[in-house]
Amino acid sequence: MRVGVLGGGQLARMLALAGHPLGITCTVLDPATDACAGAVAELIVGAYDSVDGLDRLARSSDVVTFEFESVPAASAERLAGHVAVQPPPAALEVAQDRLHEKRLFAELGIETAPFRAIGSQAELDGGPLPAVLKTRRLGYDGKGQRVLRDAADAEGAFAALGELPLILEGLVEFDRELSIVAVRAAGGEVACYPLVENHHREGILRITHAPAPDAGAALQALAERYARLVLERLEYVGVLALELFQVGDRLLANEMAPRVHNSGHWTIEGAETSQFENHLRAVCGLPLGTPELRMPCTMVNLIGAAPATAELAAVTRAHVHLYGKAPRPGRKVGHVTVTRGGDWEAAAALADAV
Repeated sequence: MRVGVLGGGQLARMLALAGHPLGITCTVLDPATDACAGAVAELIVGAYDSVDGLDRLARSSDVVTFEFESVPAASAERLAGHVAVQPPPAALEVAQDRLHEKRLFAELGIETAPFRAIGSQAELDGGPLPAVLKTRRLGYDGKGQRVLRDAADAEGAFAALGELPLILEGLVEFDRELSIVAVRAAGGEVACYPLVENHHREGILRITHAPAPDAGAALQALAERYARLVLERLEYVGVLALELFQVGDRLLANEMAPRVHNSGHWTIEGAETSQFENHLRAVCGLPLGTPELRMPCTMVNLIGAAPATAELAAVTRAHVHLYGKAPRPGRKVGHVTVTRGGDWEAAAALADAV
């Protein structure tokens, strides 16, 4: 089976690695000549809207997927005219616009923070505060957003975010940030991984604890219900992640990611079937693997630059994943998953020291 991937970053790299044991080969399309997935998959260098690049990807693939949601929806639509594309381009379109995403949640009865569209500074002035002002499109890892706590913060905020279509969301005083990764097969079967607890700094995920401590069966069931509602409404095939705020016994949906997700990297060592393998199983029409937890673990992201490999490997029960990416501030260059009984705090300290 041949899988094409729009995007050649670390997620495509890990998809390709998961495919090798199943006899699945991946080809990736990326504008960067040094895209890190190119070390383990065939790399087509070209823009995401390059007609030649898209046609080459279609010809070399039985099915096409994507590794991040900022690829042009029009490119996914073009590919769908020649080859199967999963998840469906319609899911990509929803996830690319935070307002459409929030409206979908509301239609499905999934609780969110209060929100409204903002198209001018006048629409922002006098709005309920505190709140978070976000660009509707393209923001990720904390980019394209501002926290507004009072009228002074709101002054000039529309221009500061580029005078683009925005969304204003109520600021949630949450207990903690959680996420759930789920996968749906073409036949409708759904499998859900355990809820995990996430810790961010400067808008970037730093640490994920799997499973989320003291989440309980009721919270897990609520998160799974939310995920199933989205998957079924979108007739989705593949892995989807929901980012959630826990407020007491409530879960508020923040965002969805129509792809394999950073908060699911722990599944490579910690679950019976990784999110990467299950995504490939789903889009290739194979039976899903069990998402059951093999052992508790903690995932630590390596941001900007990686510590010395020898130092990371010396951490008790550490599993090191380096992406082959050049160091750069704010860039995800690898992760370390520390399984049960290991010293995840030592891995986190090494990551912070770089």
